[in-house]
Amino acid sequence: MANSSSTAATTAVLRPALPAALLLFIAVTVHSGAMDTLVHFLDYSAGVLALISLSVTVLWGLAATDRMVLHSGHRLLAQAVHRGTAVAGLGFLGLHIWVKIAEGHTGALSAAVPFTDGARPALVGLGSLAAYTFLAVAVTGAVRGAFTGTAGPRWWRALHMSAYVAWALALVHGLKSGRPAAGWAIAGYALCLGAVAVRLALRMRGGRRES
Repeated sequence: MANSSSTAATTAVLRPALPAALLLFIAVTVHSGAMDTLVHFLDYSAGVLALISLSVTVLWGLAATDRMVLHSGHRLLAQAVHRGTAVAGLGFLGLHIWVKIAEGHTGALSAAVPFTDGARPALVGLGSLAAYTFLAVAVTGAVRGAFTGTAGPRWWRALHMSAYVAWALALVHGLKSGRPAAGWAIAGYALCLGAVAVRLALRMRGGRRES
């Protein structure tokens, strides 16, 4: 009983202390200039990290459909990694959009409504379309059970495969919409493009063999 009372008292003390500690941490971070450094890093890197994460998501999604090499347990693991990297990619994507608006590279309206940016309507619009498509793919993936009936699975598959289109749009957006890409960013994009192309070719080859 004493231990239970002590735990409850500790929880009662810590509960209001945690938000205060978080606010103190944020205040110290902003005052020290670390926040500016973080925003500067995200300005350059969040978009690249988003594209790399979503490229890995596409790769693991393709791997999860393999029936020639992977067993059912391996495919379940691939699906789990696929979902995890998708969440990470969407998180980086949200940071990318936020920091671009915060730094004044585009406006909230331009980010929300495709092809309305004053300086680069086409390239920024491609990024907005890619973001909406990735979000739609994530939502439909999370509610896959809702796509039942005769035509449901076909609609789900068509929506989910639109991730390839979104990924291609994001690749063009990342390379052309902002400042010239650094060498490591171009190398990352090229690696993602090559990996997805090879894995997609293997999947199509496997599909023809099964047919």
